[in-house]
Amino acid sequence: MNPVALARASRPINRTRRAFLGTGLAAGAMGLAAWPEAQLLAQQMVDFVEGGPMPDIAPVQLSQHVWTIYATDGFPTPENRGMMSNVSFVVTSAGVVILDSGSSVQIGRMAIRMIKKITSQPVVAVFNTHYHGDHWLGNHAFVEAYGEQLPIYALPGTMAQIKGYEGSQWHSLMMRWTNQATAGTKIVPPNHAAANGQVLQFGEVTLKLHFFGKAHTAADLSIEVVPDKVTAVGDLAMANRIANIDDGSYPGTFKYFKELTAATGDQLWLPGHGVATRDLLQTYGKFLAGIWEPCLQAVKDGKTESQAKAMVLADPRVASRAKTMQGFDSNIGKYTSLAYLEAEKEAF
Repeated sequence: MNPVALARASRPINRTRRAFLGTGLAAGAMGLAAWPEAQLLAQQMVDFVEGGPMPDIAPVQLSQHVWTIYATDGFPTPENRGMMSNVSFVVTSAGVVILDSGSSVQIGRMAIRMIKKITSQPVVAVFNTHYHGDHWLGNHAFVEAYGEQLPIYALPGTMAQIKGYEGSQWHSLMMRWTNQATAGTKIVPPNHAAANGQVLQFGEVTLKLHFFGKAHTAADLSIEVVPDKVTAVGDLAMANRIANIDDGSYPGTFKYFKELTAATGDQLWLPGHGVATRDLLQTYGKFLAGIWEPCLQAVKDGKTESQAKAMVLADPRVASRAKTMQGFDSNIGKYTSLAYLEAEKEAF
């Protein structure tokens, strides 16, 4: 999905009308509350203005300190209420650290409920790996619960995009894609700039931050949980979904993988979409190479983009994933085209 392209076809949200409805319905709900029979109707009125609660999803423990609330779907729908990306967290003696906050205030609140079942520690920091909205729109829930001074870390490029066009664009599109299930979510940008090589200590747990240039986007932050040998990589690599690379770079991704591996060593790689594995960068890198290398060769041989696509689809590294990878059929053409265009620049 390309949020920029989709947005051009979408209508802007009438926030004034929504605010008016919210005020009127809240007042009506208070009046109706005088009758016990009206409590359900009152809640339905609130849900009309603000999407209903996200159903609980039990976290999975990955290591001594790291837990993940896995999203089973790779794309947002009204049925999954936008639960398309993992919300992970690190439990330390100094508090809980969030690694990507989810797609909405409702998902963030669900994550808080799940965290409270595991520890009484408060959330003391949030990290946003990049500026695609399914990784940061949940910031609202954590600020709502733990205060506006809660540190939210991201790379400067991510901070700028969320504060600008991308932030409002993702907010609107998530509402549209989920049929308003994320209604009520506010844009809460990161407030602490992160940097490559930065080290932060939370109790007994050391976090080290990594950034090696344009890859999935121009500002992808990886967070290494040092004692656990777990590194959250956002959307740099995905377990079983073809990633949006509209804002990124194929050779930049290969470079990032190489430098991140050199900097961290053997890790359990935790993606934003799909399950964590130790060979994630290898397997996803292999798939991407199956797109990139045929396109680069096609450009060098003077072949057309259509011929390049045929080469990509015939490549065993791609063909082996075609039947099982989420979003393959709807995205392989576009991402082959992007590879071909980038290969033209690379070759010449």
